[in-house]
Amino acid sequence: MVFSSVFSPTLNLAMSSSHSCYFSSNKYCYSYRRRRTQNTRRRTVRVRGSSSSSSSSNEKDKEDSDSDSFNPFGFVTDNPSSRSAIQLPESPAEDGNVGQMLYRIEDKGKEFGSYVKSGKLRWFVRETGSSDSRRGTIVLLHGAPTQSFSYRVVMSQLADAGFHCFAPDWIGFGFSDKPQPGYGFDYTEKEFHDALDNLLKVLGVKSPFFLVVQGFLVGSYGLTWALKNSSKISKLAILNSPLTLSSVIPGLFQQLRIPLFGEFTCQNAIIAERFIEAGSPYVLKNEKADVYRLPYLASSGPGFALLEAARKANFKGTLREIVEGFASERWDKPILLAWGLSDKYLPQSVAEEFKKGNQTNIKLQPIEGAGHMPQEDWPEKVVDALRMFF
Repeated sequence: MVFSSVFSPTLNLAMSSSHSCYFSSNKYCYSYRRRRTQNTRRRTVRVRGSSSSSSSSNEKDKEDSDSDSFNPFGFVTDNPSSRSAIQLPESPAEDGNVGQMLYRIEDKGKEFGSYVKSGKLRWFVRETGSSDSRRGTIVLLHGAPTQSFSYRVVMSQLADAGFHCFAPDWIGFGFSDKPQPGYGFDYTEKEFHDALDNLLKVLGVKSPFFLVVQGFLVGSYGLTWALKNSSKISKLAILNSPLTLSSVIPGLFQQLRIPLFGEFTCQNAIIAERFIEAGSPYVLKNEKADVYRLPYLASSGPGFALLEAARKANFKGTLREIVEGFASERWDKPILLAWGLSDKYLPQSVAEEFKKGNQTNIKLQPIEGAGHMPQEDWPEKVVDALRMFF
């Protein structure tokens, strides 16, 4: 890749325009600065280098001025989610380096989770409750570019209410395997469907069960899977997801489909947390942002998996299938739309339009104060809605 000799695959760093950047260990140091306050000022990401050549003080002043004005990666710091950006502080020894940061957060975010082998693929699956739970089994599917971590509070409280819950990280996301495209998994809709079928068999999920789906891309694949397996589902709950042809595809997925630019975009280590915050009225707390960031920071795999999935997706075709498949003449099982009203990607009008297609079986439950991921923004309200519905 054209950037491979210049950019680290997992770090997004701004460079001074006056220096060549060879990333030699004796010249450069990268470190991680913790966010000190909830409303921290926007920071600048810099790489500084030493030069063996002498220059006049005027040249140095000009060089510093150029460095401050030229920041090709300024987008990294233009969002609240970059509060923990990787950068070079004034005193590097005071902060931990990237390796130390990964060591500190590598065990975060695995509540209720374990690894499950299904065929050649290894899934990370969260489980709460017991298979003997009196109220049945719920499978919760996340969307892109996030992970099942978003359901941790919801599934914990549902287990307390008597349900047995599974929440897997889709292949290519979170802590599940991220195969290189072309080597056993190509990130197509059919492959996601087949992989989910195999996982449910390994987990021993008995039909019919309750299904909860949220989000874009793989979230939509959860809905098309439901259309192909309606006999396995008792009731379906949909949290904020694209459901109509009028649903706008976020800029992230459009950028990923642009040649070369997509390759660069997918290696933004804070891509997931930025996406969450852009669709929500809230800023993620640092301990939560760490978990959403970790897979993209630790490896280039999640970024390239997301890139491949976005490029293989037929967004409009999938939306058309969803609109037609859940219409009243084709779908006769109860559907709950638990909808965050502050979603900046998908307004309430999307849910209302979808409901018109099947007035008899679709119920709309607004979630006040929640954004695109109501299970993260306000899990208690989501739990209340699901308990009443299931």
